[in-house]
Amino acid sequence: MSRVESGSANQETAVKKLSIGIIVLALLGASPAHAGDAAMPTTAPAVPAYDWTGAYVGFHFGYGGGSLGSGTHPILDKGVIFPPTITGLVGGYQAGWNVQLSNRLVLGVEADVTFTSPIDRGATDLAAPFNTKLDYIGTARARVGYAFGTLFPYLTGGLAWGETTIDINNNGSVIGSKSSAHAGWTIGLGVAFPVAGRWTGKIEYNYVDLAPAGFAFPGQTVDPKVHLVKIGLNYRIWDAPPWPSPGFTPLGRTSVPESSDFNVHGQTTFIEQAYPRFHSPYQGQNSLPGGGEGRETWTSTAFLGWRLWDGGEFYFNPELDQGFGIGGTLGLAGFPNGEGQKAGNAFPKFHAQRYFFRQTIGLGGEQETVEDGPNQLPGKRDIDRVTLTVGRIAVGDIFDANAYAHDPRADFLNAALWESAAYDFPADLPGFTRGAVVELNRKDWALRAGIFQVPEEPGSDVLVFKTGGAIVELEERYKIFDQAGKLRLGAFANRGRTGNYNEALAIVAADPTLDINSAMLGTRAQRWKYGFYANLEQAIDKEVGVFARASWNDGRNEILSFTDVDWSLSGGVAIKGNRWGRSDDTLGFGTAINGLSNAHRAFLAAGGLGLLIGDGKLNYREEKILETYYAYKIDKSTTLTFDYQFFVDPAHNADRGPVSVFATRLHAEF
Repeated sequence: MSRVESGSANQETAVKKLSIGIIVLALLGASPAHAGDAAMPTTAPAVPAYDWTGAYVGFHFGYGGGSLGSGTHPILDKGVIFPPTITGLVGGYQAGWNVQLSNRLVLGVEADVTFTSPIDRGATDLAAPFNTKLDYIGTARARVGYAFGTLFPYLTGGLAWGETTIDINNNGSVIGSKSSAHAGWTIGLGVAFPVAGRWTGKIEYNYVDLAPAGFAFPGQTVDPKVHLVKIGLNYRIWDAPPWPSPGFTPLGRTSVPESSDFNVHGQTTFIEQAYPRFHSPYQGQNSLPGGGEGRETWTSTAFLGWRLWDGGEFYFNPELDQGFGIGGTLGLAGFPNGEGQKAGNAFPKFHAQRYFFRQTIGLGGEQETVEDGPNQLPGKRDIDRVTLTVGRIAVGDIFDANAYAHDPRADFLNAALWESAAYDFPADLPGFTRGAVVELNRKDWALRAGIFQVPEEPGSDVLVFKTGGAIVELEERYKIFDQAGKLRLGAFANRGRTGNYNEALAIVAADPTLDINSAMLGTRAQRWKYGFYANLEQAIDKEVGVFARASWNDGRNEILSFTDVDWSLSGGVAIKGNRWGRSDDTLGFGTAINGLSNAHRAFLAAGGLGLLIGDGKLNYREEKILETYYAYKIDKSTTLTFDYQFFVDPAHNADRGPVSVFATRLHAEF
């Protein structure tokens, strides 16, 4: 984990505040009316003209490239389907205001901030003495264009600023960092067009020229020149100035018809988490630091949906995430922040998290209503149906769901409570994979199966399909005393390049001078990991629901994707606040116990490092977790949660702990 110099701390904080501020404006502006509100198609007549006057907020994503100057050894960021560049894929937010004159000339101003993608390690020369990276770009621009009905081409230009960082390397590890701010200018052109309701789209190109900055050490000048191509969506929050303006009259219609074939939703979640000093007589490379720590994570996601044809839908979820889990997202098997990524970032990074196609084939008979929501277009569908999903998703989007414990943005934060902890589900570092799922749904049961890419090796961010992972789940729906319940039974098998615990132990036993982790690397080959889970949810009444999970894997080979658990039991209760006059609030209690196989615990006791844990030695006990939270509903779109977690024998080690982890979570959605 690199150290960012204190001189950039204020600027980093300002960028976070600007980003969060734009998101909050977008959420507040979009909440009253958005594309998803139009569940029923409108019969309004065609709009003959369009008036671009008004204030708006929105977001953008795209792709960029350029240069940081000669000899800078740039970090190349992920382009996913495009080549890696100094930006890779990009994403960010904007806010602006247009005025359309009577002659159809449109004048406007806009400010935006754009962030880059995570590093592409395979494309970056990490053996260089230092690497240079672009952290973000901000602009404040004027716009001028002409309204050709619903088409608005424009030119734009103005001020630009940004930040670059040089990481100093030593044998492939970052030992220090230095950041510098840059100011400059930008120019570009674009075209905007209405999409549905108050939503408009844009396609824009920007050239950004930032002034060079010199770094005394290592004696390098960084001179950023950047090209950006962006696709954006804007939501008009005001058709006229929010202040009294006598004589101001909009020229024409301010929106186009709503459409149930398109929707936009969004969420932002900020989690602050901390723990005090705890008993820690020793610690290893992957231990939770014993001195106490506080860290934060922030994610912001857009959920875009298009109906391509009857039953055919495409969804795209661009996302920005920033921050670190406590301990660098290490040190606890049941990790206490489901938003904490295994590779954190001081500045927001852009991810194209989900992009998938869904085809629903109705089998006739009774239908049900589909409400508008994230990754869900409104309408009707047959209860008896077959659904095919293909693309990039999270396995938990479809499998191992639970009404009371499944979303760290809304309910329990601990990984051993919102998921079956012993299910080593296929995923890259942010928790997503690519694959295909087929589901057969009936009124009282469902059967679903999926096949997915797996990481190249434990902890890798590179997904491969050389072997893959598979899962089958049966869901049974029933009622007890007229209260609904569900039981899900899943069986899984992954094949990936992992090491074997017993083989590594045998190598070290034959030659005690060898390091156990080096021995483990030497045993890596294509190996299987298989297991099962059972997942229960049961309503007690309208206000109370209980849940329980049990999961197990064979525990012979390294964990590939999720966390260091070979068996787990968890359960709890969620209570709505009707009894104390807060019907939208939720009080939750949950507990979990996580364990290891004999081979796995022997490996850690010998100094082995797992995916998330490794204290250098181990006095084995099962890891035991208690979590309670109170979710206070501020309004229909915003929830503030207070959370407490208590760990006994953290990371399965009786020599350390107990640990108390406190958290606050602010979640907003539209």
